[in-house]
Amino acid sequence: MGGVTPGRDPGLQPERTRLAWRRTTLSGTVAAVLAVKTALHGGASTGGVLTCALCCALWLGFLWVAQHRIRALAAAPAPRALAPRHATAAALCTVALAVCAAALVV
Repeated sequence: MGGVTPGRDPGLQPERTRLAWRRTTLSGTVAAVLAVKTALHGGASTGGVLTCALCCALWLGFLWVAQHRIRALAAAPAPRALAPRHATAAALCTVALAVCAAALVV
């Protein structure tokens, strides 16, 4: 083989990361839509509507973080690491959305 290693394509990792953010955003969208459907099924209660509104707000927060990261990945050939505050916001929105969805189901 001669000891020559092929060069690493730096474009693949940001592309995979961008696609992962898109997939996660789609999953959050499905969870928010199901939360709305569950909250409004069989009549809307005040608690259900408030939980649904919280789910939608959390989804919008995650969407903002995801779009910010997707733009950063597309803007530079070697994007910077995700800022800790953005990573924390994305994680908190995801966990809180799951908790709200569980509250609507139970």
